[in-house]
Amino acid sequence: MLPNRRNLLLAGTAMALAQTTIPTAQAEKSITKKQVKQSLCAWCYTSGKFQLTLDQLCEFAAAQGCTSIELVSSKEFPTLKKYGLTCAISSNGFAGSFRAGFNNLKHQEALIAQTQKAIDEAAEFGCQRVIAFVGMKWNDYNDPTSGEIPRDVALTNCVRGLKKIVGYAEKKKVTLCLEHLNTRDDSHPMKGHPGYQGDDLDFVCSIIRSVDSPALKLLFDVYHVQIMHGDILRRLRECADILGHIHTAGVPDRAELDERQELNYPTIMRELLKLKYTGFVGHEYIPTREVKKGLQEAMKLCDV
Repeated sequence: MLPNRRNLLLAGTAMALAQTTIPTAQAEKSITKKQVKQSLCAWCYTSGKFQLTLDQLCEFAAAQGCTSIELVSSKEFPTLKKYGLTCAISSNGFAGSFRAGFNNLKHQEALIAQTQKAIDEAAEFGCQRVIAFVGMKWNDYNDPTSGEIPRDVALTNCVRGLKKIVGYAEKKKVTLCLEHLNTRDDSHPMKGHPGYQGDDLDFVCSIIRSVDSPALKLLFDVYHVQIMHGDILRRLRECADILGHIHTAGVPDRAELDERQELNYPTIMRELLKLKYTGFVGHEYIPTREVKKGLQEAMKLCDV
């Protein structure tokens, strides 16, 4: 039986609708409420098995309603600007990264000089935060056999060094964020950091409060705090006055924020809102599957 004119018209209309309807959630924004400012940590998603290029990550972030790509160097700021993105927190650019921190006088002056340079570059771009670290506990941060820096000495060294740079940060309207890291997970070089001297949250907070500057705050990494201490909501409340930046990842494997991990991230985000936290929340997990899908899920989960 040949199709009549009416059936052909109906079929044509259905085809047109199918062509104009977005078939998947890929084109929908993951962030719509925007009460929680979200950011993506570049290193996690531009390296490894499921890596994107920085341009691909920026394009994806902008399409999802995410306004920041973070932990990049100043040379990558122009790429972020091209997509209308900011940088929630920048790297300090110092060789050794988290291993070489303010606890060690052997490289402290060089670290201060490099941090000042990072502050200048951040301020020029409009980035309001630069990361900082306590450092490894060894006299030679690359050599566990070189002897340990006593914790009280590390505290004194960190306070001394940070006091030398926070005044400059204040003038530039940039905040240094000192990060707490876990030392328990030794399964992967980026899942835990055995030997890091800032593995006790109270110790890191004592450094920040001893420096006593609005230009020095805490980088509260939920993943690391959960592994070392747990009791996340109470810990957030205790640190509310010095929260400078937040990181997320699934526990225990530093993977996606999905049903395979143990933390309730919507509850954590609501607690941050109760505490009047206005900074960024940066997603810093190591992908175990296709990057964009996992990030969409994480951003929606935290968009409370």
